Amino acid sequence: MARAKIFCIGFQKTGTTSLYAALTTLGYRTAAVVGRDWSAERLAAEGAALCIETMRNFDAAQDMPWPVFFRELDAAYPGSKFILTLRDADRWFSSIEGHFGANAGEMQAFVYGRDAAAPAGNRQRYLDVYARHERDVRAYFADRPGDLLVMDLERGDGWAELCGFLGLAVPSEPFPVKNRSSDRKTLSFRIRRKIGLLLGRYLAPERI
Repeated sequence: MARAKIFCIGFQKTGTTSLYAALTTLGYRTAAVVGRDWSAERLAAEGAALCIETMRNFDAAQDMPWPVFFRELDAAYPGSKFILTLRDADRWFSSIEGHFGANAGEMQAFVYGRDAAAPAGNRQRYLDVYARHERDVRAYFADRPGDLLVMDLERGDGWAELCGFLGLAVPSEPFPVKNRSSDRKTLSFRIRRKIGLLLGRYLAPERI
């Protein structure tokens, strides 16, 4: 019997890269960002179908635009498990703004609106969308608490919560902590990120 699909539906900068590493350690083949080069309009029209089709070849998924399509993914893959990563909203926005700044992107335009395609100058819009997503997810799974795990990695959630939710043994190694601000200051990180952006790898983790 195939194990349940796992969908990580927390927004960027909520610990998604750490969760990607954790799921990989647990043996899940995990998809990351898809539709990277698509316009916001195409993502809105075809993004759900892209995610559903991509998932046929993976055990789990995280990064954008997966969180936006949690309802469609739930309908397409009954019995799946969903993980919502959260962090303090102000710290989350500071991290998003520090990463993207005034750089507009199609994925941000899709999630936050064409008029807020860059976080700089759009703090309230980003905070509103972030809060609405949490409310929507919690409301959707209100009658199915066993299908949703809410994690806050900054508050210490890790293997115990994740493995308990998935029914797996806790690994002996520490829970991975990835993409900290101190990591992003290193030369090797900047070089790897630049190479990744230049190559535009289709399913490489976005690390955001």
